Amino acid sequence: MTTAPPESRDRTYRSPMALVGGCLLLVIIGWLGIDAVVSGTGRTPWLALAVLILVVPLVIAFTLRPAVFANEDRLRIRNPFRVIVVPWGEVEMFRSGYSNELFVKPGGKYQLWAIPVSLRGRKKAARQTARQAARPSDARGSGRGLGLFGGGMQVDGFGGRTPVTEGPTRAETDKIMDELREMQEARGQAKASQGEVSVRWAYEIVGPAVAGAVLLTILAAVG
Repeated sequence: MTTAPPESRDRTYRSPMALVGGCLLLVIIGWLGIDAVVSGTGRTPWLALAVLILVVPLVIAFTLRPAVFANEDRLRIRNPFRVIVVPWGEVEMFRSGYSNELFVKPGGKYQLWAIPVSLRGRKKAARQTARQAARPSDARGSGRGLGLFGGGMQVDGFGGRTPVTEGPTRAETDKIMDELREMQEARGQAKASQGEVSVRWAYEIVGPAVAGAVLLTILAAVG
Protein backbone atom coordinates (compact mmCIF):
# COMPACT_ATOMS: atom_id res chain seq x y z
CA MET A 1 0.00 0.00 0.00
CA THR A 2 1.39 3.37 -1.04
CA THR A 3 0.62 6.66 0.60
CA ALA A 4 0.58 10.07 -1.05
CA PRO A 5 3.47 12.33 -0.07
CA PRO A 6 2.49 14.98 2.46
CA GLU A 7 1.70 18.38 1.00
CA SER A 8 4.34 20.98 1.74
CA ARG A 9 3.50 23.75 4.16
CA ASP A 10 2.40 27.08 2.77
CA ARG A 11 4.48 30.17 3.23
CA THR A 12 2.16 33.10 3.88
CA TYR A 13 2.69 36.67 2.78
CA ARG A 14 0.46 39.49 4.06
CA SER A 15 0.64 43.23 4.61
CA PRO A 16 1.02 44.04 8.34
CA MET A 17 -0.08 47.65 7.79
CA ALA A 18 -3.26 46.50 6.04
CA LEU A 19 -4.08 44.17 8.94
CA VAL A 20 -3.60 46.93 11.51
CA GLY A 21 -5.57 49.46 9.45
CA GLY A 22 -8.38 46.99 8.82
CA CYS A 23 -8.77 46.17 12.50
CA LEU A 24 -8.90 49.86 13.44
CA LEU A 25 -11.49 50.59 10.74
CA LEU A 26 -13.67 47.69 11.85
CA VAL A 27 -13.57 48.89 15.46
CA ILE A 28 -14.59 52.42 14.45
CA ILE A 29 -17.28 51.30 12.00
CA GLY A 30 -18.66 48.77 14.47
CA TRP A 31 -18.78 51.28 17.30
CA LEU A 32 -20.57 53.95 15.23
CA GLY A 33 -22.84 51.51 13.40
CA ILE A 34 -23.98 49.52 16.41
CA ASP A 35 -24.60 52.72 18.35
CA ALA A 36 -26.79 54.00 15.51
CA VAL A 37 -28.71 50.71 15.33
CA VAL A 38 -29.33 50.60 19.08
CA SER A 39 -29.89 54.29 19.79
CA GLY A 40 -31.22 55.61 16.49
CA THR A 41 -34.82 56.52 15.81
CA GLY A 42 -37.04 56.31 12.75
CA ARG A 43 -35.21 54.99 9.69
CA THR A 44 -31.77 55.52 11.21
CA PRO A 45 -31.34 51.98 12.60
CA TRP A 46 -32.25 50.43 9.24
CA LEU A 47 -29.92 52.75 7.34
CA ALA A 48 -27.11 52.03 9.79
CA LEU A 49 -27.72 48.29 9.45
CA ALA A 50 -27.62 48.50 5.64
CA VAL A 51 -24.38 50.48 5.75
CA LEU A 52 -22.83 47.95 8.13
CA ILE A 53 -23.81 45.03 5.89
CA LEU A 54 -22.29 46.84 2.89
CA VAL A 55 -19.15 48.37 4.39
CA VAL A 56 -17.88 45.67 6.76
CA PRO A 57 -17.35 43.02 4.03
CA LEU A 58 -15.60 45.60 1.85
CA VAL A 59 -13.23 46.61 4.65
CA ILE A 60 -12.45 42.95 5.31
CA ALA A 61 -11.97 42.33 1.58
CA PHE A 62 -9.40 45.06 1.08
CA THR A 63 -7.51 44.86 4.39
CA LEU A 64 -7.77 41.56 6.29
CA ARG A 65 -8.48 39.16 3.43
CA PRO A 66 -5.59 39.62 0.93
CA ALA A 67 -2.86 37.01 1.30
CA VAL A 68 -0.47 35.01 -0.85
CA PHE A 69 0.24 31.36 -0.01
CA ALA A 70 3.16 29.57 -1.65
CA ASN A 71 4.37 26.00 -1.36
CA GLU A 72 6.45 23.66 -3.52
CA ASP A 73 3.61 22.95 -5.96
CA ARG A 74 1.59 26.10 -6.43
CA LEU A 75 0.87 29.71 -5.61
CA ARG A 76 -2.51 30.65 -4.13
CA ILE A 77 -3.50 34.31 -4.31
CA ARG A 78 -6.34 35.52 -2.12
CA ASN A 79 -7.39 38.90 -3.48
CA PRO A 80 -10.36 40.99 -2.26
CA PHE A 81 -12.98 39.25 -4.42
CA ARG A 82 -11.24 36.22 -5.93
CA VAL A 83 -8.99 33.29 -5.09
CA ILE A 84 -6.52 32.34 -7.81
CA VAL A 85 -4.57 29.07 -7.68
CA VAL A 86 -1.60 28.90 -10.05
CA PRO A 87 0.70 25.87 -10.30
CA TRP A 88 4.33 26.95 -10.63
CA GLY A 89 4.45 25.44 -14.10
CA GLU A 90 1.82 27.91 -15.29
CA VAL A 91 3.65 31.02 -14.05
CA GLU A 92 4.96 33.11 -16.92
CA MET A 93 6.60 35.93 -14.94
CA PHE A 94 6.33 38.32 -12.01
CA ARG A 95 6.42 42.05 -12.62
CA SER A 96 7.00 44.81 -10.08
CA GLY A 97 6.14 48.37 -11.00
CA TYR A 98 3.66 50.49 -9.13
CA SER A 99 2.00 47.19 -8.16
CA ASN A 100 3.19 43.59 -7.98
CA GLU A 101 1.63 41.41 -10.67
CA LEU A 102 1.66 37.79 -11.75
CA PHE A 103 1.43 36.79 -15.42
CA VAL A 104 0.35 33.24 -16.28
CA LYS A 105 0.99 31.25 -19.45
CA PRO A 106 -2.68 31.09 -20.50
CA GLY A 107 -2.45 34.86 -20.86
CA GLY A 108 -3.98 36.18 -17.63
CA LYS A 109 -2.63 38.81 -15.27
CA TYR A 110 -3.36 39.01 -11.55
CA GLN A 111 -2.41 41.65 -9.02
CA LEU A 112 -0.88 40.56 -5.71
CA TRP A 113 -2.92 42.68 -3.30
CA ALA A 114 -1.20 41.19 -0.25
CA ILE A 115 2.23 42.38 -1.44
CA PRO A 116 1.83 46.11 -2.08
CA VAL A 117 4.69 48.08 -3.57
CA SER A 118 6.28 50.49 -1.11
CA LEU A 119 7.84 53.44 -2.91
CA ARG A 120 9.03 54.72 0.47
CA GLY A 121 10.71 51.38 1.13
CA ARG A 122 12.42 51.51 -2.26
CA LYS A 123 13.73 55.01 -1.60
CA LYS A 124 15.03 53.93 1.80
CA ALA A 125 16.73 50.90 0.24
CA ALA A 126 18.28 53.12 -2.44
CA ARG A 127 19.69 55.45 0.23
CA GLN A 128 21.17 52.50 2.12
CA THR A 129 22.72 51.18 -1.09
CA ALA A 130 24.21 54.62 -1.79
CA ARG A 131 25.67 54.77 1.72
CA GLN A 132 27.05 51.25 1.26
CA ALA A 133 28.74 52.24 -1.99
CA ALA A 134 30.24 55.33 -0.36
CA ARG A 135 31.83 53.38 2.48
CA PRO A 136 35.49 52.31 2.16
CA SER A 137 35.92 48.76 0.86
CA ASP A 138 37.54 47.52 4.10
CA ALA A 139 34.59 48.85 6.14
CA ARG A 140 32.13 47.13 3.82
CA GLY A 141 34.00 43.86 4.17
CA SER A 142 33.88 43.98 7.97
CA GLY A 143 30.08 43.95 7.90
CA ARG A 144 29.78 40.60 6.14
CA GLY A 145 28.18 37.83 8.09
CA LEU A 146 26.43 40.28 10.37
CA GLY A 147 23.44 41.02 8.16
CA LEU A 148 24.59 44.61 7.57
CA PHE A 149 23.75 46.31 4.28
CA GLY A 150 22.75 43.13 2.53
CA GLY A 151 25.25 40.74 4.17
CA GLY A 152 24.47 37.82 6.45
CA MET A 153 21.86 35.13 5.76
CA GLN A 154 18.86 34.93 3.46
CA VAL A 155 15.93 32.54 3.33
CA ASP A 156 15.78 30.39 0.21
CA GLY A 157 12.61 29.39 -1.62
CA PHE A 158 11.52 26.76 0.88
CA GLY A 159 12.66 27.87 4.30
CA GLY A 160 16.38 27.08 4.20
CA ARG A 161 18.99 29.72 5.01
CA THR A 162 21.99 30.38 2.81
CA PRO A 163 24.79 32.91 3.19
CA VAL A 164 24.71 35.87 0.85
CA THR A 165 27.34 38.31 -0.25
CA GLU A 166 26.99 42.04 -0.05
CA GLY A 167 24.78 43.59 -2.67
CA PRO A 168 22.26 46.36 -3.22
CA THR A 169 19.75 46.72 -0.41
CA ARG A 170 16.22 45.78 -1.46
CA ALA A 171 12.84 46.93 -0.17
CA GLU A 172 10.97 44.27 1.81
CA THR A 173 8.25 43.68 -0.80
CA ASP A 174 10.87 43.49 -3.56
CA LYS A 175 12.67 40.81 -1.53
CA ILE A 176 9.42 38.84 -1.35
CA MET A 177 8.98 39.09 -5.13
CA ASP A 178 12.58 37.91 -5.62
CA GLU A 179 11.82 34.96 -3.36
CA LEU A 180 8.71 34.05 -5.37
CA ARG A 181 10.74 34.22 -8.60
CA GLU A 182 13.33 31.88 -7.11
CA MET A 183 10.61 29.42 -6.06
CA GLN A 184 9.13 29.49 -9.56
CA GLU A 185 12.52 28.88 -11.16
CA ALA A 186 13.22 26.00 -8.78
CA ARG A 187 9.82 24.29 -9.13
CA GLY A 188 8.49 25.39 -12.52
CA GLN A 189 9.49 22.17 -14.29
CA ALA A 190 8.55 19.75 -11.50
CA LYS A 191 5.85 17.22 -12.30
CA ALA A 192 3.86 18.07 -9.18
CA SER A 193 3.85 21.75 -10.17
CA GLN A 194 1.87 21.29 -13.37
CA GLY A 195 -1.87 21.81 -13.78
CA GLU A 196 -4.44 24.42 -14.66
CA VAL A 197 -5.03 27.88 -13.28
CA SER A 198 -8.25 28.10 -11.27
CA VAL A 199 -10.18 31.21 -10.27
CA ARG A 200 -12.99 31.27 -7.68
CA TRP A 201 -15.11 34.26 -6.72
CA ALA A 202 -15.30 35.05 -3.00
CA TYR A 203 -19.08 34.84 -2.61
CA GLU A 204 -18.70 35.10 1.16
CA ILE A 205 -17.60 38.70 0.54
CA VAL A 206 -19.60 39.56 -2.57
CA GLY A 207 -22.92 38.21 -1.22
CA PRO A 208 -23.19 40.32 1.96
CA ALA A 209 -21.88 43.43 0.18
CA VAL A 210 -24.49 43.11 -2.57
CA ALA A 211 -27.22 42.48 0.01
CA GLY A 212 -26.20 45.62 1.90
CA ALA A 213 -26.15 47.67 -1.31
CA VAL A 214 -29.64 46.41 -2.29
CA LEU A 215 -31.05 47.16 1.16
CA LEU A 216 -29.50 50.65 1.15
CA THR A 217 -30.95 51.33 -2.31
CA ILE A 218 -34.43 50.21 -1.24
CA LEU A 219 -34.31 52.41 1.87
CA ALA A 220 -33.15 55.39 -0.17
CA ALA A 221 -35.90 54.82 -2.75
CA VAL A 222 -38.62 54.48 -0.12
CA GLY A 223 -37.46 57.74 1.42
